[in-house]
Amino acid sequence: MPNSRRAFIKKSTTALATTAILPWYSILRKKEKRSDFTIGHNSHQYKVDLNWGNLDAKRYPVNDCHEMVQDSKGRIILLTNETKNNIIVYDKSGKVLNTWGNDYPGAHGLTISNEGGEEFLYIADNNRHEVIKTTLDGKEIMTLSWPEESGKYKEASQYIPTETAVLPNGDIYIADGYGEQYILHYNSKGELLNVFGGRGEGDAHFDNAHGICLDTRTFRPTLLISARQRNQLKRFSLEGRHLLTIDLPGAFICRPVVDDKNVYMAVLVSRPPFDSQSGYICILDENNQVISNPAGSIPTYENNKLQKIYQTVKVFQHPHDVCVDEDKNLYVAQWNSGKTYPVKLVRV
Repeated sequence: MPNSRRAFIKKSTTALATTAILPWYSILRKKEKRSDFTIGHNSHQYKVDLNWGNLDAKRYPVNDCHEMVQDSKGRIILLTNETKNNIIVYDKSGKVLNTWGNDYPGAHGLTISNEGGEEFLYIADNNRHEVIKTTLDGKEIMTLSWPEESGKYKEASQYIPTETAVLPNGDIYIADGYGEQYILHYNSKGELLNVFGGRGEGDAHFDNAHGICLDTRTFRPTLLISARQRNQLKRFSLEGRHLLTIDLPGAFICRPVVDDKNVYMAVLVSRPPFDSQSGYICILDENNQVISNPAGSIPTYENNKLQKIYQTVKVFQHPHDVCVDEDKNLYVAQWNSGKTYPVKLVRV
């Protein structure tokens, strides 16, 4: 390992050393601990705010809090598969501004796109086997049903979309992360242009293509796609050609989220089974090196190979997504975590 890299790791925070014995539920009980509980490493450290966004569960119930995005007005939009209010819109302080949506029982993926100055949401619904495009207030604009025309599916039940990525020109990429593992490329009119990936162990294939996003950090924009079961993040060209595989041992990653030079990922668990409550957050730098694992172990490289990462403090149960605001604070939505509201991580 280069000396500069070794020195960089040595500068990692030791904050976890004093907090690793405190599980998240202990912090909940000890109010005085909340304001000074810090997680993360190096340049990306955070104070934990477990009170953010907590609502009256009878009025604003949630089930699985799957994903979150921020719109151009700074509002934080949460997607849950609770059909009493599939969408909950917060301001940055955690105050509820609006709720809508009763028709998305398998609400899983949420992407926001600015198209000609107007913003739209793309909801990937597991149960409906569809991706639905809506306005920010819930008007449905377009529905992309199971891709029978692709020749890859015999019936709708084989198609279980988990995430979308939308290009500036309106092209849509859908990750069939719980189905046959294909990536489907549509134009803005919903016409199928290309299909690539599919189930398999090779670099060009997937095992749980759970999340996808557009990466504009490269000279030519590319796609980042998670291969969660393999603890990998893969880069593809927009045409579907495999370019790079990033190994993340111990990280069962959900979708990648690109913000400035960094990639943020919720790690559902760091070890099987998928209800082990062993998740954390993983952050990469512009060179796709792990620089911080909030609630996880210090990132360590030996001979340029990342050593296995694992949860070190139970701030989270099953983190499923990360939203990054303009102040670089993080909002973390969780799956299968006792119907809890999102956790906010305040950058320090």
